[in-house]
Order: sequence, then C-alpha cells, then structure tokens
Amino acid sequence: MRPEDEDRIAAQLARVMAVACVRNTQLEALHAGRTPISRTGDGSDVIVQDAEGNRIPWSEVSRIDDDEMRALMREIVDRLYTFHLRIDDPAFRAEIDRWAAMTAKWDAAKPDPVLSAIPGKTPERG
Repeated sequence: MRPEDEDRIAAQLARVMAVACVRNTQLEALHAGRTPISRTGDGSDVIVQDAEGNRIPWSEVSRIDDDEMRALMREIVDRLYTFHLRIDDPAFRAEIDRWAAMTAKWDAAKPDPVLSAIPGKTPERG
C-alpha cells in the first residue's frame, strides 16, 4: 500500500475512533453547562470563587475531578477495546462508515508530537 493511502486511512480511522470512542462519552456531560464570559477571550479575566471564599483564576480551575476523570478514561478504554474487537463485524463496520461522514469537515489529522517523539523502527514520512 502506498504511504499516502496509509496516511489517508489512518486519518479517517482516527477521526471515526474519536467520534465513536471519545466524543459521545461522559465528556459531553462535562462539556455541557454555562461557559463564563471572558472579555479577553482567554479566560484571564474570569475568577471562580469556591465555597470557602478562595478566588481562583479560570486558567487554574480544575474543570474535572479525579472521579470524573477515572470514569471518563474507563469509558474511553472500554469503547476503544470494543471498537477494536468489532471492527471486522460487517454490521458494526457499516455503522462506523456512516459515522465517518460526520467527521468529513473536521480538521485534517496530523502526527502528535509527543507520540511521534517515541523512538521506533518505522521511518518518518514527510
């Protein structure tokens, strides 16, 4: 298979896995709710006051607690696992192919710098 075909397939698979295994999870509940108004646009002018009167700049506020993060990661791992187990099932694949259309206008995938920095035997493609 040509490298450009491998890249195209990997990019499409990454987008489909993102929508099927990450987007439609508890992450949606964490994303729901009111977003504070920031006149600067970066949240530096937003302050959160907690129940003890502590004033916390928005950029320093944790928006997800440990239990929520643990539950989210469990759900994502379970979905990724199930995705890999079922990807050869024709009915599952047909549904996934329909979901792929949802991602058609998403930004193009690009290599992640952290994962790309891990040494390996596969030569870099440019």
